[in-house]
Amino acid sequence: MVAPPDNDVLWTRALHFRHDDGSPGLSGVSLGVREGEILAVSGPRGSGKTTLLRCLSGLVPVRSGEVWFNSVPVHTMGPVARERLRRERFGWIDPDPVLIPELNVWENAALPLMMRGTGRRRAKTAAMEWLERLDIGDKARRRPDELVQAERQRVCIARALAPAPSVVFADEPTAPLHRADHRHVLRTLTAAARSHGITVVLATAAPDTAAVADRTVSLLDGRRVRTVHLPPVPGSAEAEGRAACSLSV
Repeated sequence: MVAPPDNDVLWTRALHFRHDDGSPGLSGVSLGVREGEILAVSGPRGSGKTTLLRCLSGLVPVRSGEVWFNSVPVHTMGPVARERLRRERFGWIDPDPVLIPELNVWENAALPLMMRGTGRRRAKTAAMEWLERLDIGDKARRRPDELVQAERQRVCIARALAPAPSVVFADEPTAPLHRADHRHVLRTLTAAARSHGITVVLATAAPDTAAVADRTVSLLDGRRVRTVHLPPVPGSAEAEGRAACSLSV
């Protein structure tokens, strides 16, 4: 077992994963993510994007291959150690906003901090900073069921950023947002990452979302591929964003 390069905050080698039903999720994926980098993982639905993020973040145990975080082997960790790592160093944004209905907006955003033992006042201050940046601070005392879906997603993004994580894993984070909200939230997320030195691993099937990243890794059927974008065909509604993929070497 060889440790990864020092400048890679995340690193994986020959990562294989099979789902519980036996279907392949990842087939030999290797990559490195530099500290402070925004990396887009692109590919169509079912290509393995979410599975890769779940393996990198320790949400699921790695059965074959290696995953490292800051030169620490995540693939050898047990469930308790992986949970501690996620709580203390990682943030996660799902495509579907899930909040605790009994808590108001700022309490939901501050929850990861309070679970770490941060005092309520300090946790609220940190949560409010991100809620304001995401233009949802005026609804800080409302319950989740009083918000529309796009507003709930902003709260989830604030919740991921408030604890100042080392890495944010964002799985289609703008999927439930309208176009204007999409652009604003992406700008906020990327600006926060760059100003705070946060590494972002962003799963997306949208070319305009991947375009905000420093680098893009493409997946197809659980394998890394090299993507070549074809010029649009006049009169074709499906031409925009279409790509042909070949296995990388």
